[in-house]
Amino acid sequence: MNRPRGNFAVGLALGGIILFLGFIAPFLYPADPYAIHPAYVLQAPSLALPLGTDELGRDNLALVLSGGFATLVVALPAAALAFATGLAYGLLAGLAPAWLDKILMRLLDVFLALPSLIVLLFFASLITLNNTSLILLLGFISWPGLARLVRNETLAQRGRDFILAAEQAGAGRFYLARVHLLRVIAPVLVVNGTFMVGDTIFALSALSFLGLGVQPPKVSWGSLLESALNIIALDPWWLILPPGLLVFGSLLAASLTGQGLLRRWGGGR
Repeated sequence: MNRPRGNFAVGLALGGIILFLGFIAPFLYPADPYAIHPAYVLQAPSLALPLGTDELGRDNLALVLSGGFATLVVALPAAALAFATGLAYGLLAGLAPAWLDKILMRLLDVFLALPSLIVLLFFASLITLNNTSLILLLGFISWPGLARLVRNETLAQRGRDFILAAEQAGAGRFYLARVHLLRVIAPVLVVNGTFMVGDTIFALSALSFLGLGVQPPKVSWGSLLESALNIIALDPWWLILPPGLLVFGSLLAASLTGQGLLRRWGGGR
């Protein structure tokens, strides 16, 4: 009976750990992540080097923490951009006249039909990659699913008595969206926004793994994992596990938190 609450608490705790490692821990651990020490190449974890060193002799713990900051500073704004775009588009389509709604939904169908990874790779190969362009790129491919959900929820709510009464009293569409609709669909938005954070972290890590995400000399969890797998024959487990576990932990935190919110507001048991 208490399992959903337990999962929600675990998701929040795990998310807090991820945020701590990404935004606070890099400033608490003073080692330079990009300092090269040829005498300490591929050192296994020890008391002096908690996560060992990489093939260049760099402190792997410092790299992982720096990679976490580089990952989250792109993924979180990208998720926020996708959320705002999907919300605005969905409300516009749901509150628009029928003819405009049809046009907007046919356009949305086009976006939904495009394979996200292929679109990411295509644009990432054409533009100069930096934090701003990555945020825009990830935000651009992540919003259509939320837009369709918001549009459907908006249409479902428009026939309710309090919405009809507000319309008859002269309330405009912006007022309806701001005062009534957002309050009613807030649980759906929060749940899907949580899932969106995990999706953008995974998408950025996949891009970085392919060399099209956070660019050198900066590192991200995806690029650290790719570098470690290039020398997997040397069995550098301490280089593979930390970034892999952090990407997985981010997805798990988003999933558990989202599912917990969904069960809490949806009445699930």
